Amino acid sequence: MKTSRFLFVALSSLLLYSCGGGGGSIQISPPAPTVRNEWTWVKGSNLSGQQNVSGGTGTTSAADTPGGREGMATSTDARGNLWLFGGAVSNVGNQGLGTNRLNDLWEYSGGTWTWVTGGVVYDETGIYGIEGAPDASNRPGARESAISWIDSTGNVWLFGGYGMDSQGSTGLLNDLWRYSAGEWTWMSGSDLVNQGGVYGTKGTPASGNVPGGRRGGVGWIDASGNLWLFGGFVSDQQNFAAALNDLWKYSSGQWTWMGGSDTVDQDGVYGTEGTPSPGNIPGARGGVVSWTDGSGHVWIFGGTVISSNFYAYYNDLWEYNGGQWAWMGGSNTPSARGVYGTKGTPAAGNTPGARSSPAACTDSTGNMWLFGGYGIDSSGNYGLLNDLWKFAGGQWTWVGGSNGINDGAVYGTQGTAAAGNFPGARGGASTWRDSSGDLWLFGGSGYDSTGNEGDLNDLWLHQP
Repeated sequence: MKTSRFLFVALSSLLLYSCGGGGGSIQISPPAPTVRNEWTWVKGSNLSGQQNVSGGTGTTSAADTPGGREGMATSTDARGNLWLFGGAVSNVGNQGLGTNRLNDLWEYSGGTWTWVTGGVVYDETGIYGIEGAPDASNRPGARESAISWIDSTGNVWLFGGYGMDSQGSTGLLNDLWRYSAGEWTWMSGSDLVNQGGVYGTKGTPASGNVPGGRRGGVGWIDASGNLWLFGGFVSDQQNFAAALNDLWKYSSGQWTWMGGSDTVDQDGVYGTEGTPSPGNIPGARGGVVSWTDGSGHVWIFGGTVISSNFYAYYNDLWEYNGGQWAWMGGSNTPSARGVYGTKGTPAAGNTPGARSSPAACTDSTGNMWLFGGYGIDSSGNYGLLNDLWKFAGGQWTWVGGSNGINDGAVYGTQGTAAAGNFPGARGGASTWRDSSGDLWLFGGSGYDSTGNEGDLNDLWLHQP
């Protein structure tokens, strides 16, 4: 089984009341389940390893769908449409980064997928053009584990990941892109891989500041429309995946180093649980998820640190508000197993197990929903998870799925909800919530209807 593929995946930023890669109201009308808390397999295949299905860029049909993938960057615009960029396609058993990467951009709107732009082949190089100048021929190179945002005017932003630069070299990227009016613009960073960060003075913006290349970071947009970036994986001289805990803000065309360290593998400073402090900071990690609650406070959960001989998974929960971090729950040591309690019943002692690359989002009331990832179950076993959790009122509720690892999917009949339906265990998926409060899940790498492991392109609906 692939045991390390998911460790490098991060979900994109969260804004409004979204999941995984952004928020808003997705205008989709599949058959509605008659019983709540059921899953419906809506689109895509129940088998892994599927290719893109499309009549070409800009066309839309009911059959169109992105191919199986993991580590894609997703975000949602103000109209409630989902945007998906790139990701990785890997062979079963691949122990590391994806075999091939993509740079296709898709939109999901009104129940159909549209392939908007990008390549039809794997591992395309980037075409950067002139920094700051949009051009129809510009394109980001193929990549995985990048970060995506959508701003208040509907522009799609993309940062970093692991993929192809302007010269066809593969590595860690620190380029910042904007997609607007059908054109990509290279906004910041380098067109070459494996660039170090220029931190400058903490708290002071400068035109020369820029985060270093990374994969598996996490980001969000604040109420003023500024982009934020936290952590991610880099590679040290021995090619192990060192991690960062630096915090950055991008505003008015400049980066500002806002917190954390400019060196790798820093331990967290937890302080007192529930109490914010200027000295608190989450430890270095990648594969973390974030969301923004109804008050505009940012939360992050989980992630992993990878060294030469071990993986350390976390289930700590942090809140960021007013320039300070507060440790809000979970363990301050790695490898904590899940405490599931009774399904459907919130309890102060409940907590998801430590994990990397789950899917996460918020609903319209600011509650957080968490699905799957690679991590630790209730018995302390490591593997792929398909548990669904809700965080509300300071307590976790195990909503559905298994408290074990490596469960296959039960698809049922496409378009029909059933109590026995459930997505298979997976990591690196994308989620979002619509205006009705329903959760959507797409892709990732995990188990299909036959129990085979691979990259998925299934689209699911959950109605709580």
